[in-house]
Amino acid sequence: MAETQKKSNKRVLVGKVVSNANEKTIVVTVDTVVKHPLYKKYISRRKKFMAHDPANECMVGDKVQIIESRPLSRRKRWQLVKVLEKAV
Repeated sequence: MAETQKKSNKRVLVGKVVSNANEKTIVVTVDTVVKHPLYKKYISRRKKFMAHDPANECMVGDKVQIIESRPLSRRKRWQLVKVLEKAV
């Protein structure tokens, strides 16, 4: 029998690391494009997420993938999945 992986309902986002000043925490900026409901023009939105980086492996400028998790602190509800691109 083929093994099936369980599909998770957790959100997965891709963004850029803008800060790694805190211990085991990174701040990731995620850019999204949404369509205005009335004017139908595309608008870019930017939001910051605090994510858990247990190995302190991320540097500012890295492109990373984060996933939703249980609350880890007051503002930290995301965890680092993997580093997609290292900063130059």
